Amino acid sequence: MSADFNTISSSPEETIEYGRKIGLQLRGGEVIGLCGPLGSGKTHLIKGIATGAGAEDRRQVNSPTFVIVNEYSGRLDIFHIDAYRLNSIAEFEMLGFDDFCHPQSVVLIEWADKVESALRAVDYVRIELEHAGETKRKIHVRNLPEYIDHKES
Repeated sequence: MSADFNTISSSPEETIEYGRKIGLQLRGGEVIGLCGPLGSGKTHLIKGIATGAGAEDRRQVNSPTFVIVNEYSGRLDIFHIDAYRLNSIAEFEMLGFDDFCHPQSVVLIEWADKVESALRAVDYVRIELEHAGETKRKIHVRNLPEYIDHKES
């Protein structure tokens, strides 16, 4: 069983906190793909999820636009992939995506829509963010595992 739902964030801080609450409930083995236009809050949400999943220093969590993959240590192994600069599914697979996916890890993918065909083989959570004002964001979550209480998050 999984859940689909919508929520609104009124500020970057609220987006980070929302992500943190999700991250606290992760068990390992999750793949989370984030989609949305530039400036929609993908990195803020990931900052929160990584913090909740135990990343030691939230300030270290930033978009790996040029290095493509950042790894954060914590309660879980956290892999943060930025697919923005990837030109093909082959490039994504060459990053070692399959190696990142294990029971003690969480894989967070910004610009997941660019590599969606590679993600169809895994049961991943899809989070879409969109602008709803200067600081307001609509967040639509699909396929959230039932063990994550989105009402609490």
